[in-house]
Amino acid sequence: MLPKDKVALRPPMGWNSWDCYGASVNEAQLLGNAAYLAQHLKLYGWEYVVCDIQWYEPTADSNDYHPFADLCMDEYSRLVPAPNRFPRGFGPVADDIHAMGLKFGIHILRGIPRQAVHRNTPISGSVRTAREIAHPYSICSWNTDMYGVDPHKDGAQAYYDSLFALYASWGVDFVKVDDIAVTEFRPDCPYSAKEEIELIRRALDRCGRPMVLSLSPGPARLENAAHLKENANMWRMTGDFWDQWEKLYAMFERCEQWNPHRAPGCWPDCDMLPLGCLCKNAAYLGERDRWSRFTPAEQRTMLTLWCIFRSPLMLGGELRDNRPEDLALITNDAVLALNRNSSQNRPLLRTETQALWACKDEQGRDVLALFNLDDQTRTVSVDLTRYGFAGDYDTLDLWNHAGGAILGGVLSAPLKAHDCLLVRLSQR
Repeated sequence: MLPKDKVALRPPMGWNSWDCYGASVNEAQLLGNAAYLAQHLKLYGWEYVVCDIQWYEPTADSNDYHPFADLCMDEYSRLVPAPNRFPRGFGPVADDIHAMGLKFGIHILRGIPRQAVHRNTPISGSVRTAREIAHPYSICSWNTDMYGVDPHKDGAQAYYDSLFALYASWGVDFVKVDDIAVTEFRPDCPYSAKEEIELIRRALDRCGRPMVLSLSPGPARLENAAHLKENANMWRMTGDFWDQWEKLYAMFERCEQWNPHRAPGCWPDCDMLPLGCLCKNAAYLGERDRWSRFTPAEQRTMLTLWCIFRSPLMLGGELRDNRPEDLALITNDAVLALNRNSSQNRPLLRTETQALWACKDEQGRDVLALFNLDDQTRTVSVDLTRYGFAGDYDTLDLWNHAGGAILGGVLSAPLKAHDCLLVRLSQR
């Protein structure tokens, strides 16, 4: 199999079920979105279809978690898909997704099911039992399904080895592990699951199938960057991201902080893109089955920042409800190409009301992203000579494909509130 540094050489792109279906996505919804992605988005690099949390809970029906619900589990303490939601299991689902030319992902919580510990069920490949390897004080603060695994107990590695062997047998290509990049049960030690991450890394490397390893939730700590890069392909640098300007505004600082730690196979993750039709099964921000609250300008700004920073891209809306403008936004190949292939990505300027990022595209041409962070329309101007861009340039706007010019080294543009300008430069 491929070693870690040969997986996810570009930021992974795809769709995740959480923003529209929460904890309750089913097989038909998952495959329906996969079919749309294959037909309309695969050509542009979108390829992962990720089933988020609680796929093993028969009673899941919204974004909410049901405390101490009965979960579907095999004889070796491993959670399996709920038959009422995934009647064929994940193997056939993965086969269908692979047949579309796509890749299949799942979400898991770190640890071992509490019900396995309470029943003291066996662990495949070990004489130990679930109760013997559990760390009963290591719990998730927002979900009751799991106890942490004590990495120092005999049988702990065998448990994770058995998990990833099962996932490999299903044909899984992407695993999002939650309650692990940050653990809230120990405020004094938010990276308390460090050794559990290492168990998972070893198990994945032994399973015989390349998989992307994504760690959640955030915000991950900068002081853990080296360990995250050594063990994971992507990690959340933020808490759950939703369609609120305050969260998008805060992301500019996070991108600046994490920018030095990005490398092929290692991607700080801005979290999902809350675009299109969201919250199909439960209300969030006061409304169910709603469209993204981001304005068109904010949507451009979000996708521009995610791409020029080279974050993983995971769509969150119900794809089959996309309007023409939603589809156009996420199929702009000139913008997405920056996410796939750009280099020298760097922030140049940020104030309370504006920001400037730069990069080189695949052909080595300079690209600039100018952001209006103000709450009103204004002309945003930057003296580019301060950043090494002297002289006059012809420009191409990568969002609307219109031509323009930069004269005297000054980039200036009237921008709506929270909007941006993304231009490729050609020196005159």
